[in-house]
Amino acid sequence: METATLDDASFNTLVPNLPDNEVLALLKRLYRKTGTLRSLSSERDQNFRFDSDCGSRFVVKIGNPSEEHSVIGFQVKALRHLSSTPVEGIVPKVIPTVTGKAFEVITLPNNAKATIRMLTYLEGTQVKETVNTPTQRRALGHSLAELDLALADFSHPHATHSLIWNVSAADKLAWMLDDIAPTKDKSLVDLFMTRFTDQVLPRLNSLRKQVIHNDFHLYNILVDPADSDSVSGIIDFGDMLYAPLVGEVATAAAFHMTDSSNPFEKASEFVAAYNEKLPLTDMEKEIVTDLVITRQLITVIISEWRSKRFPENKAYILRHNKAAWDALKHAADMPRHIARDNLLNHC
Repeated sequence: METATLDDASFNTLVPNLPDNEVLALLKRLYRKTGTLRSLSSERDQNFRFDSDCGSRFVVKIGNPSEEHSVIGFQVKALRHLSSTPVEGIVPKVIPTVTGKAFEVITLPNNAKATIRMLTYLEGTQVKETVNTPTQRRALGHSLAELDLALADFSHPHATHSLIWNVSAADKLAWMLDDIAPTKDKSLVDLFMTRFTDQVLPRLNSLRKQVIHNDFHLYNILVDPADSDSVSGIIDFGDMLYAPLVGEVATAAAFHMTDSSNPFEKASEFVAAYNEKLPLTDMEKEIVTDLVITRQLITVIISEWRSKRFPENKAYILRHNKAAWDALKHAADMPRHIARDNLLNHC
């Protein structure tokens, strides 16, 4: 079938690379703050941890030049909305400039325009660095459901922006398939792309939609260093968009499909916890497993495509690549209805 392409320019444009001294000068001018910087890894923005001389820590984000300012505005409004909800203690807060702006537009050395903004820095340990237990997975499922409940009544005119990391729009990545290396199992990609277009895509329009975080992976969740079963922070709201709600839990569950003889066992515990707080509908349960696999599919497609274009950032781009290929191989060996039952086993 013919589909439109989804060419997200922010994933095809170099990450900003401002030197520290220029960033510090901007922070002094725009925020009246001085301190020290430490670079943070990122896919398409330039991010820093900023330790101010007054003792507080912040995150500084210099946006990709191709990212529309209206999308930054959407993310800012979402965070401000969340600051008055039950999850306010575990999400970043927006720090305004001295003139009261949520972000400022700056000119990069190549004359491109980019945004700079500051957020509060949330303390904690990334879940990726901890021992993942059933109790922790339950806490993560509950936290994501609570975040989605807090976002349920939020809307914004630019929430429907295009994003290649939208699991519900996997069909629009077909133009990237030629970049899958000949040594890789291209048949797996074809199999699951066909399954998505035949089994999932026709049902998506009938499902409930809302603004979702869309990137609840183990690097973006912080836990208390003294209690790794207690969520202390949810970060990186750069992939937010308005989309089917089931895509949220499916995207998050995909990151629990590792280190187990049954790839759906840990993911099943996570989905069950989410379902306790925010029950899935029958149709959402029918296709959630397909969307979990679709997340692995788009991870393979996008990471293979981007790693060829940005070899200097290859290690970061490919950090989920092997696990995604492994998940596709496991799923290909399992009938669709068995995979669905395994994922919903704890619901």
